[in-house]
Amino acid sequence: MRLRKLQLKDAPLMLEWMHDESVVHDLHTDFASKSINDCEAFIMANQTFNDNVNLAIASDEDEYMGTVSLKHIDRNNLCAEFAITVRKSAMGHGYSWFGMTAIIDKAFTEYGLESVYWCVSRKNHRAVRFYDKHNFHEAVDISNDILERYADESDLKWYSVLKGDVLDDRKSVAGCKVIHIKTIPTVGAGELSFYEANHDIDFEIKRQYYISKVPEGVRRGFHAHKKLKQLLFCPYGRIQLILENELGREEIELSDPSIGVVIDRPTWREMLWLQKDSVLCVAASEYYEVEDYIRNYEDFKKYIKEN
Repeated sequence: MRLRKLQLKDAPLMLEWMHDESVVHDLHTDFASKSINDCEAFIMANQTFNDNVNLAIASDEDEYMGTVSLKHIDRNNLCAEFAITVRKSAMGHGYSWFGMTAIIDKAFTEYGLESVYWCVSRKNHRAVRFYDKHNFHEAVDISNDILERYADESDLKWYSVLKGDVLDDRKSVAGCKVIHIKTIPTVGAGELSFYEANHDIDFEIKRQYYISKVPEGVRRGFHAHKKLKQLLFCPYGRIQLILENELGREEIELSDPSIGVVIDRPTWREMLWLQKDSVLCVAASEYYEVEDYIRNYEDFKKYIKEN
């Protein structure tokens, strides 16, 4: 899969999804009235950069599978609106996820933007399921200038991504659940993140602590717990979390305040500070008990083999 410029050869396949009612019935534009000439004119208009970026999502064989866009690029507020549509034959094969993450990466790395936002009708259950499945945050405080574009629309659900957010599609690491901490973003005013015991995480919280002021390149951890459950997340910086248990050894980078890992089984953990002064926060299910620690790796291997 790759992103590329739209080409005239894409026009027939573009028209295909525009005239497919199962694809367009919940979209904002009247695509049914479009013609092959409209598609070709749209393609030619997007051969040079302007305030909108429209690219083709192409297969490895260079077949057009859909269009992904950054619209209304705002150089003053460093934001843009995201949009995507893929052909019916492309659905369920990873093209939507690839196209979305690729264009958002371009927004931040190539176009220098700070946030990307978009909206869908709440009646568009397929789109809402897709975005919710991938744990995108519902946005609040969308500016009036943006809302005015959709003044004739009702019951819209808004989403946004800020620069620095990590788009990680994994659901678990070494069998430990990856959760997306509830986050309320505001365009131009940061994010509010929160979690609740026995709701967002399945245990009571008896202790919370954080590790800070750690130099880059330092490793910490080197232990496991017998019974303790923990939520680990990084509200600032970048930390590599290495986990090992009976299911294997895996790593995940913690660099998005809204991504956490719940360790709810005996798991050896190491934390590598990838950035100076990164902060690791931990919510724990029990008070400190020295007897619950396993600090020797060979003892840990023996423990998980016997339990």
